[in-house]
Amino acid sequence: MATVTAALVKELRESTGAGMMDCKTALTETGGDIEAAIDWLRKKGLSKASKKSGRVAADGLVGVAIEANFGVVVEVNSETDFVARNDDFQALVRGVLAVALDKGADVEVEAVKKTHYPGGGTVAEAITNAVATIGENITLRRTHGLHVHQGVIGHYVHAQIVDGLGRIGVIVALASTGSRDALVDLGRHVAMHVAAASPLALNAEGVDPATIAREKSVLLEKNAGKPPQVLERIVESGLKTFYKEVCLLDQAYVHDPAKTVAQAVKEAEKAVGAPISLTGFVRYALGEGIEKPAEEG
Repeated sequence: MATVTAALVKELRESTGAGMMDCKTALTETGGDIEAAIDWLRKKGLSKASKKSGRVAADGLVGVAIEANFGVVVEVNSETDFVARNDDFQALVRGVLAVALDKGADVEVEAVKKTHYPGGGTVAEAITNAVATIGENITLRRTHGLHVHQGVIGHYVHAQIVDGLGRIGVIVALASTGSRDALVDLGRHVAMHVAAASPLALNAEGVDPATIAREKSVLLEKNAGKPPQVLERIVESGLKTFYKEVCLLDQAYVHDPAKTVAQAVKEAEKAVGAPISLTGFVRYALGEGIEKPAEEG
C-alpha cells in the first residue's frame, strides 16, 4: 500500500479544495494516485475540480513574439525564479523567440534546437553555454506558433517581467479582412481571457477524447443507480456544462460575462468591418505539469 504523506494530502487539497480527512481517505482508496484521488472526490461530490489544477512546479520564462501574421510562444525553464531575472537568461529566451519566428511553420522543439542561434552555433549549443555561464540547468521545454493568412495574432503576457517575457504567455489567431487596429485590440482582450480562463480547446470537437471519457465516467459513477434514460440525459447535460467551462468559444467572456467569447467576437465584427473567425490559441503557463521533488522537512 502506498504511503499517504502530508505533502500528498496538501497537494490534493490545493487541487480540489476538499477537506483534509476527505483528501487523506481519497488517497488511501486510490493508492496515493493524485489524479485518481481527484476523480474519487468528484464521484463522492466532494470536489468540483475537472482536472488537477497543478501548482507551478518549474521556474524560468514564457516568451511571446509576433511578426506580421505569425506569432510564437516558447517556454524556457530554469531551476530558480532568480535566474528568470538574469539579463543573460532573458537574452537567451529572446534569442530562442527570434529563431522560432524565423522558422515559421516548423517550430517543433527539436527543430528549433538544431537551428542556427544568433551569434553562432545552434540553439542547443547556446543553451549549453548558458548553463555553464549561469550555473543552473536550463531547458527549452516547448514551442508553438500560429499563423493567419489575413488578420492578426493577438497576444498577452501575464506577470510580465520585461516586455514579452513573463509567467503566462498567450497567442490567439483572428482571421479577418477587417480593420487591423480593431482586430489587434480584440486579439489582446481575447488573449487576456485565455490567460485568465485557461480553456482546454477552441470548441467541443477539440477536447481530448480521453478527457471527455473521464468526464463521462465521473458523471456515470456519481449518478449510478438511476434509470438508463435518466442517466443518459444527465450525462448529456453534464457534458454541455463541461464544454461551457473548458471550450474557449463557449466560455463566459471575462470582460463581459453576460456573453460568450463567440458572441463577443461576433459583436466585434461591427467595429472591425468584416467577419471574424477565431481559429486557434496557445496558452503556456510556466511550469504547468512539471512535478518538483517534495520538499523535505
